[in-house]
Amino acid sequence: MDKIDDQHYIKRIIAGNPDEFAVLVNRYKNMVFTLSYKMIKNREQAEEVCQDAFVKVYRSLDTFKSESKFSTWVYKITYNTCLDHLKKYNNKNSLVSFEDLSGEQLKTIENILDGTDQAERNQKIQDCLHLLPPQEAFLLTLYYFDDLTIEEIAKVIATNANNIKIKLFRSRKNLACILRQHLGPEMIAYYEREKR
Repeated sequence: MDKIDDQHYIKRIIAGNPDEFAVLVNRYKNMVFTLSYKMIKNREQAEEVCQDAFVKVYRSLDTFKSESKFSTWVYKITYNTCLDHLKKYNNKNSLVSFEDLSGEQLKTIENILDGTDQAERNQKIQDCLHLLPPQEAFLLTLYYFDDLTIEEIAKVIATNANNIKIKLFRSRKNLACILRQHLGPEMIAYYEREKR
């Protein structure tokens, strides 16, 4: 990856070198697509959202203040573009019922996931993330796969850190419900027996 920081390219673009924007697009295109796809859940629509998000980034470059990381700012624009798209097209994603799993049930799911290798575990989680409501999938992706801090996520979503903690807790419980449904009863029964 190019070692020159984002701010260098931002200054050059603002100074009248629009071709430099390609470098920023290349740096962030995978991140923007992944986040868009998590929320939109349709490849073609997610690609459209990516294009819209990058157009917004380009048009707003002169408003970027280096108070936060450029990537955080791009996340925020992507998130808002996804929300706009969902409102415009009134996408109805099947919502998962919020079950009140006990601590023991959550621990069983964690034990099952710990018993799988990293790639398989990530794939199971990615498959189940797709079944979550868009904002929950987006939030969990930022936190677990993109390693953003709670404070960074709060900036992206324009809320406070305590609110993010609550949303993460609820999103994790919803994800656990989905994992429980998709892991298979025999696998869950095996790990519940192992704990006794």
